[in-house]
Amino acid sequence: MSRPPNAVDFWRGFALVEIFVDHIPGNFWGLFTQRNFGHSDAAELFVFLAGWSLRFMVGARDDPRPAHHLMVRLYLRAGKLYAAQMVIVMIAIAMLATASRVFDNPLYLEWYNAAAVFNAPVETHVGLVVLTHQLGYFDILPLYVLLLFLAPLIAVLHRHAPALLLPISAAVWLFALVTQTTFSTWPTEGEWYFDPLCWQFIYVLGFTMGRKDGPATAVRRRLPVIRWIALPIVVAAAVAWRMGWSIDPTVAPSPHLLFVDDKAFLTPTRLVHFLLTAALFGPLFAPIDRWVPKVSAALALVGRNSLLVFCIGSVLDLACQILQFAFQGGFVWDTTMVVAGLSTMYAAARIAEWWERVR
Repeated sequence: MSRPPNAVDFWRGFALVEIFVDHIPGNFWGLFTQRNFGHSDAAELFVFLAGWSLRFMVGARDDPRPAHHLMVRLYLRAGKLYAAQMVIVMIAIAMLATASRVFDNPLYLEWYNAAAVFNAPVETHVGLVVLTHQLGYFDILPLYVLLLFLAPLIAVLHRHAPALLLPISAAVWLFALVTQTTFSTWPTEGEWYFDPLCWQFIYVLGFTMGRKDGPATAVRRRLPVIRWIALPIVVAAAVAWRMGWSIDPTVAPSPHLLFVDDKAFLTPTRLVHFLLTAALFGPLFAPIDRWVPKVSAALALVGRNSLLVFCIGSVLDLACQILQFAFQGGFVWDTTMVVAGLSTMYAAARIAEWWERVR
């Protein structure tokens, strides 16, 4: 018997669906995802929920499990994600090479920041292994791996100095914004698409909101007021986004990352928009679960098997992009790709749960 849906799995499944749709550029159904109605998108939701889930792995502050047992568990989880990243990256490289041969088009070799893999394979494969070279659209798992390696520090602070956890995380985030500090890539010159120094903050926020005490308690008490405040702001942000109104980075005050919209650095504009959106729409899980239980169950199933579904979705996204570029499809083609991709992701989650029950 399958587990009943819960809000965390439901919204994680929702985020995975949005990520899949968003990662097919030019796709008609991508016009209706979260990123078209404000400054945040499914990436913030995915990392926030990853932090929330970490709360369940870490346990309560008085958890009797020895600290080293918890650290081993967290590092094993990080290793699992790292292995998944290596597998899907190798599959993606093979798919690009195959597409280049099948369609006789060398442009495929330059997609997804993959040109270095074929032009300088020795250095680039080292970079792929140590995560200093990342393919486009395959760059959120490296962030997640790094955050999981950071998780033992979060767990230690949670147990011994919980009041310091959020202030320290916020200080690191602000330092990175003000100084524009990030991780460099190699062997190609560049920066990580998701700056870990900034994105750790939303990860820690998710962990903090998953706790039963501390700031989470104060937020839950004031949720009705927060939602009334969030409603006009989120609506105004959606209108501004659709109208193309934004602060020009060239005229923004210094330090300009505090005022502009920059996904790589998780700027305040994006973070505040996400938090208000989450406060406003988070309660929708209960009525959806009550009125459309099959939708709730399906998304929760996908969310429970997030790593497998994310990996399959990433590979399917690349396949859809290759076919879209080769055949220049329209609405029917877009719909077929999205339906087929989401159906495959759902089927994979069903098979994973069946196998878990059998095992």
